[in-house]
Amino acid sequence: MRVKAIVWREEDMYVAREVTTGVTSQGKTIEEALENLREALELYLEEVPEALEKLEQVNKGIVGVLEVEAKASKAIGT
Repeated sequence: MRVKAIVWREEDMYVAREVTTGVTSQGKTIEEALENLREALELYLEEVPEALEKLEQVNKGIVGVLEVEAKASKAIGT
């Protein structure tokens, strides 16, 4: 099964999160973070097999990844 993941950098590590389950992992490279995410997701699905159906349904409906720019006001006290 193919899933959608978000990857970002935090300090000296890459963090990868599967968007439907929230399963998250990290690695020193993007490739390592994604491999660790794959392993973590497989373990998660073994423990929570009912999540597999939800993953399949959500991934069928995803049409792409888009960027949206939103203006944010300054936080209070800054």
